[in-house]
Amino acid sequence: MRTPAPSVAPTPSGEQRDDSGALGWFRELGPRGRRAFAGAFGGYGLDSYDFFTLPLSMVAIEAYFLLDSGQTGLLTTVTLVSSAVGGAVAGVLADRIGRVKALLITVATYAFFTVLCGLAPTYETLLAFRALQGLGFGGEWAVGAILVAEYASAKHRGRTLAFIQSSWAVGWGLAVLVYTVVFQIFEDGTAWRVMFFTGALPAVLLVYVRRSVQDAPEAAARRLRSPRRGSFRAIFGPGLRRPTLFAVLMSTGVQGGYYTLATWVPTYLDDERGLTVVGTGGYLAFLITGAFTGYLTGGWVTDRLGRKNNVALFAVLSAAAIIVYTNLPEGANTLVMVLGFPLGFCMSAIFSSFGSFLAELYPADVRGTGQGFTYNTGRAIGAFFPTLVGFMADSMGVGGALIFGAAGYGLALIALLGLPETKGRELA
Repeated sequence: MRTPAPSVAPTPSGEQRDDSGALGWFRELGPRGRRAFAGAFGGYGLDSYDFFTLPLSMVAIEAYFLLDSGQTGLLTTVTLVSSAVGGAVAGVLADRIGRVKALLITVATYAFFTVLCGLAPTYETLLAFRALQGLGFGGEWAVGAILVAEYASAKHRGRTLAFIQSSWAVGWGLAVLVYTVVFQIFEDGTAWRVMFFTGALPAVLLVYVRRSVQDAPEAAARRLRSPRRGSFRAIFGPGLRRPTLFAVLMSTGVQGGYYTLATWVPTYLDDERGLTVVGTGGYLAFLITGAFTGYLTGGWVTDRLGRKNNVALFAVLSAAAIIVYTNLPEGANTLVMVLGFPLGFCMSAIFSSFGSFLAELYPADVRGTGQGFTYNTGRAIGAFFPTLVGFMADSMGVGGALIFGAAGYGLALIALLGLPETKGRELA
């Protein structure tokens, strides 16, 4: 019997590489692309780790500074609002000075200010440091996603970028493990500071990225030839204005729902379910495992069914999961734990299409600007969802207020009406 020839696909640099098998998407990246993948995966995973030092420590911080729920929620909101500025600036830098240089700047920024949060003497100082941390936090994902997208083929771009997105769950899981240990060893008033000090971990990644990672050559050449690279005016010009506005709306809805859950679920489990630190970590393990699985599954759906269909499917399922998760009867803690898996799965799978979808909406000279602006502006507007929950929690309880997160996914469905399907589109 004749053995079938392996499938080959052209890479963005024009080379032919074997893209068959479960890891074909990874092999086709080539040596440079795989190094870029490692840098972006590590950068986003540690970005996630540094972000979650706050929500995991929120109960201890609230008690230490004697805060109300609204003030506590504001810590997350200011991080996400400032991330819009950081993301927009990082996108422009990525188009003007290159993807790798912009990546180094964003990682160094979020790591430095996360450590300073641990030294904050007052609530106001912590709020200011968290806002500055958000500048780097906002830029890393967009820059890293574009870096890898420009190495990936159209056939596997959704899956490749979904694996980058899955590093968020890896960083989240690592943060929960460290949190569980730190809060067992230290008294709460010290433990939250130690958590922030561990945010120095990304410094190790900087060395690797600086020495081993470089921009995709062909995309970089196209970008450098353009006089409009990094232009905000261009993303609101003819042909790009409509996708820019609707991409912001999509990002607002999805991230409003997501950050509501990410910020308040630990507090919900602690305050309203009465779980211990170890118990909370166990419950979150189901949520995070579901998230990791969801990212990978969403990447497959994105490549098979399309970018818009992935968002639509998991917007509906995420809203339904929130409603079920927060309306279980008292004493159903085991069921809460089990349902954490589908909740994490759905609210993460929806993000799997973002990296490929947003990259494919823009040409090379404004790809960083467009992706950085739309993703992070949506994150900034969506950041007001956790604050709303914080203020409503005093009258409705955290579980009741979390229902506002489900409304965000409705916005995402509306936004899809104004966006084109980009499945199979080569990066121009």
